Amino acid sequence: MPSRRTPLALAAALTASLALAACGGGESTPASSASSASASDDGLSVVTSTNVYGSVVEAVAGDAATVTSIIDAPSADPHSYEASTRTQLELSKADVVVENGGGYDDFVDTMLDAAGSGAVVLNAVELSGKTAAAGEELNEHVWYDVETVRKVAQAVEEELAEASPDDAATFEANLATFEAGLDTLQQKITADAATTQGQPVAITEPVPGYLLEALGTVNATPEEFSEAIEEETDVPVDALQETLALFTQKQVRALVHNEQTTGPQTEQVLQAAQDNGIAVVPVTETLPDGEDYTTWMTGNVDAIAAALAR
Repeated sequence: MPSRRTPLALAAALTASLALAACGGGESTPASSASSASASDDGLSVVTSTNVYGSVVEAVAGDAATVTSIIDAPSADPHSYEASTRTQLELSKADVVVENGGGYDDFVDTMLDAAGSGAVVLNAVELSGKTAAAGEELNEHVWYDVETVRKVAQAVEEELAEASPDDAATFEANLATFEAGLDTLQQKITADAATTQGQPVAITEPVPGYLLEALGTVNATPEEFSEAIEEETDVPVDALQETLALFTQKQVRALVHNEQTTGPQTEQVLQAAQDNGIAVVPVTETLPDGEDYTTWMTGNVDAIAAALAR
């Protein structure tokens, strides 16, 4: 269920300067809406923590809402994002906010509380229904799971239709188009899994974990390695050596790495993969320029399948 926040004192919050670290086939053109002219003025405002969710909202909203993505630079490391008073101002004006949750973008909740926002908040992790296994941590990168993105899109459509009933038919039609694209993507994943099933891979971070699981691959990476990279701490020596051995001993078919988070130890692993002829597949946490969710994720599937077919 989406949460709704109770307004507090906004003026005092906006004077404070906040710098908070965060954890870190194509879609058809959405149908036009009769209320598009007012969207940039007094119409619906939706703020998303990253441009991944921004793309999803844009697909559903069409031109009936103004969509602002807080983190949208392809070269940025979302783990090191620092929020600002401008971010807080954008959030304070939002009718609907879409966040990832799961500790990934905690700055959103912090700033909404400070601003006293009354926005509806959609949390992707909560919508996913995913929970961590006993003794393990949840992989919060749920946008790499197609069905979670479907649930987010459905929740967005429901909230937008409630906020702007005159545009409800537009939102419903746009959602149907978006879901058709997701259906095609899911069918592709299922088809490619026939050849990628059981293939051993290594990762630098858990970012693409859900997609790799859907493709049936086996993650051979020591958990201590990927956890340390994601948390930006030093990798234990034993874990690093075990990871490097995956390439020198050719125990994996591909390395899937998050190119938005790099450091000496990830560079060492990348070099080991390249030196030993292991395919390297870069992935990102945010959308590359000029792509929407479905085309981006389709490209990721193609790249992984091609690497494992070498």
